[in-house]
Amino acid sequence: MLSAKSAEVVEATLPVVGGAIGDITPLFYDRMFAAHPELLRDLFNRGNQSNGSQRQALAGSIAAFATALIAAPDTRPDALLARIAHKHVSVGISNDQYRIVHEHLFAAIVEVLGEAVTPEVAAAWDEVYWLMANALIAIEDRLRAETAAAQHLDPADLWRPYTLVARYPETDDVTTYLVRPADGRPLPAARPGQYLSVRAELPDGARQIRQYSLSGVADGALRFTVKRATAEAAGGPAGKVSNYLHEHLRAGDVLDIAPPFGDVALAEGEGPVLLASAGIGNTPITAMLAHLAATGSTRRVVTVHGDRDQLSHAFRADLAQLTAKLPDAAAHVFYERPLGDWPAERTGLVDLSTVDVPAGATAYLCGPLPFLRSVRAQLLAAGVPAADIHYEVFGPDLWLGQDA
Repeated sequence: MLSAKSAEVVEATLPVVGGAIGDITPLFYDRMFAAHPELLRDLFNRGNQSNGSQRQALAGSIAAFATALIAAPDTRPDALLARIAHKHVSVGISNDQYRIVHEHLFAAIVEVLGEAVTPEVAAAWDEVYWLMANALIAIEDRLRAETAAAQHLDPADLWRPYTLVARYPETDDVTTYLVRPADGRPLPAARPGQYLSVRAELPDGARQIRQYSLSGVADGALRFTVKRATAEAAGGPAGKVSNYLHEHLRAGDVLDIAPPFGDVALAEGEGPVLLASAGIGNTPITAMLAHLAATGSTRRVVTVHGDRDQLSHAFRADLAQLTAKLPDAAAHVFYERPLGDWPAERTGLVDLSTVDVPAGATAYLCGPLPFLRSVRAQLLAAGVPAADIHYEVFGPDLWLGQDA
């Protein structure tokens, strides 16, 4: 895929470009949003731009793609590309936006690196960019076409209006929403573990998009669950969309929602499954567990969850009820600070040394990055192959391209 000449140049300059990527990405986004303010208003997550996580994710994905090309020039890193493509299609990234990104990204590279960007260097990195962009465009076109055909939608506009039919609290700061297509058409197909993109019109006129994992299907409605992002939890400004949904969305209101997407979904099979989550990361895990129970699965299922305490544990009752419906299942819950009068199975962080990890298990993880790193390391130590460990992380994926 990558020409031999460009591979040599990219390998030689990767340390320089990688070392400067922290300066390049902020400048790139500033330039792009100055030229196209509508992208920040209606497409990019303003909170993630504010705290810098989107910029870190972009830097990580480009560096990971370049590194993969150098290591295997004739092989395409499809796992990395699939993760990005699902995210892009779900929020409505269009093909022409790749040229916008190219224009402002390369202008930022030249501004930061100056004379180091010789014509040869520029040509080599241009080749890397368009290899990645064209591969993503092809994957995204296919995803759009398949989704549109299955649901009789326009591939250029996958958004549909959904009516909120019910909402109910899970904890003080977690709420579940049930939505049905406002046009009366059937629900879209969804795999347990996937997410929805929700587009909310905020009081300032911005139409911001957020992705929320499906926590299941109930009463002919899709169910998604949202944790209110406070300023303290967000590490910056409070989450605009999560707080808007919590404070304003009521039964009968209409939301624009895209079809379910996501490359981390429960695979069918007969082998054992380990489902591990922390905090609100148990939303896709709950959907997986609900699917296993609804289909009468006889698979060995081990669920592990970590939370602050019993009151902050969303889906606490669901975990017990769904586990009880399965013939060969066990649930293990760890609370960092369990409330004194409530039963707590384990205290502290998730520790798999106290859990019987089944041989041959496929693992699905969802939670904060420190949790993912810790649990993945424990699974590897327990003999679970890296290829059998799948993860989902909320927000920009700062782990892209790592051996996860």
